[in-house]
Amino acid sequence: MTHIERSALRRRSFIVGASATGLAFGYVAANGIKDALAASSFGPTSWYSIAPDGTVTVMVGKAEMGQHVSSAMCQIVAEELEADWNKMKIALPENDPKYNDPVLGALITGGSWSVRMNFETMSRAGAAGRITLIEAGAGLLGVPAAECRASNSQVIHSKSGRKVSYAKIVADGKASKVWTADELKAIKLKTPDQYRLVGQSVPQLDIPSKIDGTAKFGIDASVPGMLYGKPVMPPVRYGAKVTKVDDSAAKKVKGFVQAVTLDDKTATTSGWVVVVATTYEGAKKAADALNVTYDKGPYATVSDQTLIDEARKLQADAGAGQLFVSQGDPAQAIGAAAKTFEAEYLTSINIHAPLEPMNALAYEQGGVWHIHTGNQFATRTGGIAAGALGVDPKNVVLHQYFMGGGFGRRLDADMVVPAVLASKAVGKPVKLIYAREDDMAMDFTRPLTVQKVKAGVDADGRLVGLQHDVVCAWPTARWGIPGFLTPSVDKKGPLDSFTVNGADFWYSVPNHKVRAILNELAQHATPSGQLRSVAPGWTFWAVEGMIDELAHAAGKDPVDYRLAMLDGAGANAGGAKKLANALRTAAGRAGWGSATLPKNSGIGIACVSSQERATATWTACAANVEVNPANGEFTVKKLTLAMDLGTVVNPDGVKAQIEGSALWGMSLALFEKAPLKDGALQVSNFGDYTPLRMSEMPDLDISIIANNDPPSGCGEPGVTVVAPAIANAIFNACGARVRSLPITAASVREALKAKG
Repeated sequence: MTHIERSALRRRSFIVGASATGLAFGYVAANGIKDALAASSFGPTSWYSIAPDGTVTVMVGKAEMGQHVSSAMCQIVAEELEADWNKMKIALPENDPKYNDPVLGALITGGSWSVRMNFETMSRAGAAGRITLIEAGAGLLGVPAAECRASNSQVIHSKSGRKVSYAKIVADGKASKVWTADELKAIKLKTPDQYRLVGQSVPQLDIPSKIDGTAKFGIDASVPGMLYGKPVMPPVRYGAKVTKVDDSAAKKVKGFVQAVTLDDKTATTSGWVVVVATTYEGAKKAADALNVTYDKGPYATVSDQTLIDEARKLQADAGAGQLFVSQGDPAQAIGAAAKTFEAEYLTSINIHAPLEPMNALAYEQGGVWHIHTGNQFATRTGGIAAGALGVDPKNVVLHQYFMGGGFGRRLDADMVVPAVLASKAVGKPVKLIYAREDDMAMDFTRPLTVQKVKAGVDADGRLVGLQHDVVCAWPTARWGIPGFLTPSVDKKGPLDSFTVNGADFWYSVPNHKVRAILNELAQHATPSGQLRSVAPGWTFWAVEGMIDELAHAAGKDPVDYRLAMLDGAGANAGGAKKLANALRTAAGRAGWGSATLPKNSGIGIACVSSQERATATWTACAANVEVNPANGEFTVKKLTLAMDLGTVVNPDGVKAQIEGSALWGMSLALFEKAPLKDGALQVSNFGDYTPLRMSEMPDLDISIIANNDPPSGCGEPGVTVVAPAIANAIFNACGARVRSLPITAASVREALKAKG
């Protein structure tokens, strides 16, 4: 069930400092969206055009991977444009910088940033069209523009009721103004009480074509005369080198063309060979027949335990890492505390596994390289393709497609590198497709993390000091983009805040230190990437686990204990109160403190401010769990979530995102793990990497807290709050405190034994 609650609470305005320094690549225009930008159309800004038949085509500079962000962008434009929703259409433009995210300065989709960071820009674009069309329509009607209004793709004279359609205005060529940035900035936008479309569950525009099969995904791309590529992966995740390729057996496969050993100057890949054939089936058979000899490189013996041991060694070094948070003197406060607590929290390697295999079609035409694929970071991917080819980035055009899942996986460019290098080697277009096993073996994973949390409380159980060390690979640092790194507060150099976001929580704690420590071994042996929710998926696992432990040790109600620290003091003003409101909502709807539960059942609570502190979405979860103490097996019966999203563009879309993120969080919490042994991930398909199944679905109760604050993201926060809520529920049910993910029956049994 879904409960939508209106709140009078106000959100503070934040300035987001993220930038894509060094990513302003050049661009050569392609013809992929020429119909949408026809000369006879009207386009007041680069973000959309209106055709003579009244169709409004919105250029969505965001990756559409099933989250319906393209419809959200259209809905924002249509609101201010006063357009007929039935006349709205989506276009996915190429990697032209004019479609860059207005805040991040790049074509990138992630972080639950899209609606938040583009709401104002798309609103102003829509308003510019409305103003221009009213002016032109008034001229056609022979009345003053001040006497006219717009509604449902028509300009209406308020006094007489006479009207003229947007289609006629555009067809007659009466609208032609192109707005400057300063003019757009000066527009007065609607107030929330004037919204007609925003806040309504209008139909998602991308669904019909996905149902009737006309939607184009990257794997559907084709050009005449193209060949097919299938990668042959090395026996380790990274660091291998090809020493010999024997293609004698592969040559016997019908359609075999060539085996290309990659020389990837960008170091995105290591030890890869691509088999090219006239069909994909032929490429697969030839790849299986190929005999490749490798030098396995320096990471051939690395395992999970190797990475954990290295992380623990680094954490024990007081001089390692950089400070992300430094408030007061936590060491002194903990040393003088009435009672101290220390715990280690672990998370395993996880993979993305989107259903559409990684793919890319590449070819050179007239000195320009064309790449057809679905990608979440077109700006960076275009640059990497150019680096691999040794060409000017302005001569690389990425043609964007729908994606059969992304979740951060398609922020990377590894599928593009073998496609362009294979095409360059054979001199023809090559469509490269990963097998499921290829993607699982070579995923840019969620990193294995080791976190040490030490806390001190006073005689009344109040938290007086907390130290939090986070040791893992640094996914964003791997990108080599300075603008995505954060200066450390101890001035020891930049750190990857995407590994510690969330540890800078909104609880009022007088002494607080967070240390980010790079595990260099993991950085190289298991190159990691951004998996849905990134750092808050592991930092809140530790934070909300420790806070719960402290509450129980103090003999205090875990909700009350949290609320006492969400007092909004100092730098926590505003945000803490909003998080407290979400916490009360989730706890209340879950029956916290009042529900009569069966024996060995418990409700656990957690609250988070994902994604980043500056772009927070206030989220709380109560998990209802039943445990069998005899064998440690447990069942998640219900998840109750409350999320404060400010302005909600499409409630139905938001509900779907919260549902999906909560279930993804549960899947990571209970089932997903990619073991590492001998330098390789030990998963190959969904038989040995087992996400949540439909039969394991809990009941869901979702409260969307909507108000007139700016919109925030809803695609990832739910991921981060579920795991600690479930773990805390297990403790309440049977007293077992689990501190590693995934939570299994075996880990519950071990925790019960440790409890005595």
